Amino acid sequence: MESRDQSQSQSILPLKKVSIYPNNEKKQKISPTVVVIGAGFGGLAAARALHDASFKVVLLESRKRIGGRTCTDYKFGFPVDMGASWLHGVCDENPLAPLIGRLGLPLYRTSGDNSVLYDHDLERKPVNCSTMNLINDLPSYALFDIDGKQVPQDLVTKIGEVFESILKATDEVRQERSEDMSISEAFSIVLERRPDLRQEGLANKVLQWYICRMEGWFASDADTISLKYWDQARLSCREELLSGGHGLMVRGYRPVINTLAKGLDIRLGHRVTKITQRYRGVRGVKIYCENGKTFVSDAVVVAAPLGVLKAKHITFEPRLPEWKENAIADLGVGTENKIALHFGKVFWPNVEFLGVVASSSYGCSYFLNLHKATGNPVLVYMPAGRLALDMEKMSDEAAANVAYMQLKKILPDASEPIQYLVSHWGTDINSLGSYSFDTVGKPHDLYERLRIPVDNLFFAGEATSEKYPGTVHGAFSTGLMAAEECKNRVLERYGELDVFHPIIGEESASSCVPLLISRV
Repeated sequence: MESRDQSQSQSILPLKKVSIYPNNEKKQKISPTVVVIGAGFGGLAAARALHDASFKVVLLESRKRIGGRTCTDYKFGFPVDMGASWLHGVCDENPLAPLIGRLGLPLYRTSGDNSVLYDHDLERKPVNCSTMNLINDLPSYALFDIDGKQVPQDLVTKIGEVFESILKATDEVRQERSEDMSISEAFSIVLERRPDLRQEGLANKVLQWYICRMEGWFASDADTISLKYWDQARLSCREELLSGGHGLMVRGYRPVINTLAKGLDIRLGHRVTKITQRYRGVRGVKIYCENGKTFVSDAVVVAAPLGVLKAKHITFEPRLPEWKENAIADLGVGTENKIALHFGKVFWPNVEFLGVVASSSYGCSYFLNLHKATGNPVLVYMPAGRLALDMEKMSDEAAANVAYMQLKKILPDASEPIQYLVSHWGTDINSLGSYSFDTVGKPHDLYERLRIPVDNLFFAGEATSEKYPGTVHGAFSTGLMAAEECKNRVLERYGELDVFHPIIGEESASSCVPLLISRV
């Protein structure tokens, strides 16, 4: 991979002549210019770092707000994250944890499992993060059948163990086959070989619910998820010691977003349509916006969502290299939506998740109980994959009613919501999807290929993170990486590599602040 990266990176020539002063004279400081596209976590991290390194930075955002696929909504009178809402891997080694710790923002841990996939809390594993004070708890799911009868907890636990056994058995299938296949196909092979893992009746419906939860992690259906690479993110997290489970941002991600954005030159409502390199025969870049505005800079950090790049809403002149275009085309992008229902009172069990089991994963559903984590009477319905896209075809009122009727089936005494919020990540022109995943038959290093710079174009975002794809801290870390690479390349032109301050993130190793973790 390294040799390919080096061959694909072109040498960078100076943009302009720089005056050379005698040794006893002070050199004139130059402020290079960079345009960052996209004010999500990747773009904000890059812009913050470059700004703090004395670059002139303009951040262009197509929306009328910052945050990208994090969106903390206050319409209920309190914060509700309608996009990303967890910190996956609640420990000091998480690249985003020091910033959250310094801000004093509390997290509510919804899973203590070291795996990013197994949210079902079958067991609580101790963590080794020195500044964490995590409290273990009992399993916190309440599952119901379509008739409103609660599934016995021992059956939920038993089928959770069966689900893990099936996942482990798929590894044998993976080792046997040279060609990739979907997780769904691998499950079928395992169940054909292992009659003891097959389930009938209610037990099979619970198994389908676990598959539904897995599909939620990838925001896609099991028949689209790669068997070969489905657990790469989990393995990377283990290698990087990202233990500690999943921490729900009790106050939402908005405070973190606002902190990163403070003092930056952010232009909202600026949808980028074209990027031209080698502007006027030099290595500058010209950026064109839908509103007619144009910008010229020394370099560009592209932190637009993968869905936007796949839709080719941004034209590159000259075209991106074939290997880059293929990475954009071959990476998967899934959709998971949220329908937040605000009630006047709490009428549901004090558990983290309410689930509805069914004969297929498409028919299953789950609700996040925000009351347990935040004290606010809100349940969040979270459809993913084909179900999420089907529901995006509905009006907000109809989608909220579908969620409410699911709840009414399992809790007949449920009162009607007094307010609701509905996300549309799959059809939102600014995102066109929720987050990336490995598709069948495509290599995992597509994330890295998407991240590799092309001349003075640098790339950031969760889909450029080979270690932490689909996560907020993955987007954040790639923003810092893009800023560092951009800083070094541009300053190399000017001969000013030693005159700028360290970028954000370099001090995190020496200033560790505990995260505030609660279990209500």
